[in-house]
Amino acid sequence: MSVPTAALDSSVCAPLPVLGQNVTVPLVTGGEVTYAALDYAASAPALQRVWDDVAAYAPYYGSVHRGAGYLSQLSTDLFENSRRTVAEFLGCRAEDQVVFTRSTTDSLNLLAAAIPADCQVFVYETEHHASLLPWRDAQVTYLDAPRTPAQAVETLERALADRDPYGPALVCVTGASNVTGELWPVRELAAAAHAHGARIVLDAAQLAPHHPVDIAELDVDWVAFSGHKLYAPFGSGVLAGRADWLQAAEPYLAGGGASRKVARRADGGVDVDWHTTAARHEAGSPNVIGVYSIASACKALTEAGFEGLVAREQELVGRVREGLAEVPEVRVLSLFGDDAPRVGVISFVVRGWNSSHFAAALSAEYGIGVRDGLFCAHPLVRTLLGSDPQDPGECGAPEAEPGERSLNAIRVSFGAGTPDEHIDRFLRAVSELVREGARWNYRTEDGRCVPDRGEAAQVYTS
Repeated sequence: MSVPTAALDSSVCAPLPVLGQNVTVPLVTGGEVTYAALDYAASAPALQRVWDDVAAYAPYYGSVHRGAGYLSQLSTDLFENSRRTVAEFLGCRAEDQVVFTRSTTDSLNLLAAAIPADCQVFVYETEHHASLLPWRDAQVTYLDAPRTPAQAVETLERALADRDPYGPALVCVTGASNVTGELWPVRELAAAAHAHGARIVLDAAQLAPHHPVDIAELDVDWVAFSGHKLYAPFGSGVLAGRADWLQAAEPYLAGGGASRKVARRADGGVDVDWHTTAARHEAGSPNVIGVYSIASACKALTEAGFEGLVAREQELVGRVREGLAEVPEVRVLSLFGDDAPRVGVISFVVRGWNSSHFAAALSAEYGIGVRDGLFCAHPLVRTLLGSDPQDPGECGAPEAEPGERSLNAIRVSFGAGTPDEHIDRFLRAVSELVREGARWNYRTEDGRCVPDRGEAAQVYTS
């Protein structure tokens, strides 16, 4: 799938209001600056609209599906209306179910628990760990990192052609990489999967906040995403799609809400009649505020005009790419090449710099929040860096000292709430750090590179 910016017929949107836009943070060199949040790929700030909606509802909070009182009934209506809003946002088919979870990770673990016992799972090594690791009880085939979208489709087709054609199969693939931001050919992969009798689940954690996702148009069987990446950081996620495997599986959690009827047997045991609706996998008291916040974010993005949001983000992507290209020491990481369409997620390394040191200097000296590490996609980052899979390095906990080469990268990510000034400051900071070096000493503490609370000291960029 691609972002056809040339075909967009709406004007570019202004940044959407988000919480934290006016938060100031101290600089180690003295003074304060407005914080530039450029770590959207980890957790996006809450949309002001989402916060306002949640605050307006909070006094009316009640137990969902369980009470006769007015607040309980109101909360139940809100909860189920939110389900319909999310279904509409995702372009769900009439027979699809929307199950509310805690996150993308939780959604994919739920699906992993629901697949048939003899299911074969196909997953690229380029996936986030949330997609790479849940399939512990299945026969898993890990596919090598492709270097073009066409190669991704060809790799999948070959693997599926070699499988047992009579058993169930599932393909798991990201929509947009959490490392490179590159868009994957989801529609083509779905067609390849279905041609070989397999199903496909789309990890849309990084796609849904940046680009419209339509289950029917993409022809995927399931979509998973997290609220905290969709400007709704209140602890909820979504698994939406086909109902049959979910209805046939044992409940993800056994407990109240998942059961319709429980009775003691004469032999002392218990008989349980489980729900066949989405409630089957939503045991316990639902996170109604988290669910409502996701629905609010879906409405806000839709009403703002997703086409305009995409167009503006593509302008920011272009600006970041052009700015980083002007610094010879910077290498942007990519699977599919410089011309590959991508969302607002860009990872890079800087020659002569430990990535943790560089990220720490961006924060301490410029008030810019980015991320460094392996981004919970260890095999992919190591492939992109050309390192051995057995090389050391942990997600967010580099072992190298300032000035030493690290096996990690730096990730800048942005979205609907990012002001132009944050991008400009980031590019200026990258250029200055590479050209002039850090203005402060840094040390490693508990696996993190942090400013040495002393005087401004030597540069560690050699």
